Amino acid sequence: MSEAKASLTELLHRAESGEDVVLTRRGHKIARIVPIKPSLTREQRRALIDEIRAMAPKPAADDVPAERSQDFLYDDDGMPG
Repeated sequence: MSEAKASLTELLHRAESGEDVVLTRRGHKIARIVPIKPSLTREQRRALIDEIRAMAPKPAADDVPAERSQDFLYDDDGMPG
């Protein structure tokens, strides 16, 4: 810990550059200095969502929608057939 106090600025620079810094006292881990990940803006989140949706497979033209997939189990009156 005393070494960390003396070199706090350097440790913060290391964390700023992406490194996880673990502080120990007498050989036991007691704390960690980690970089803060920047939060995404609303536009960045929207772009990520759009990118993920674009990667999803498109349904085939003959696919049956889930809400209609078990219609064959019922007759015209909505009773089990």
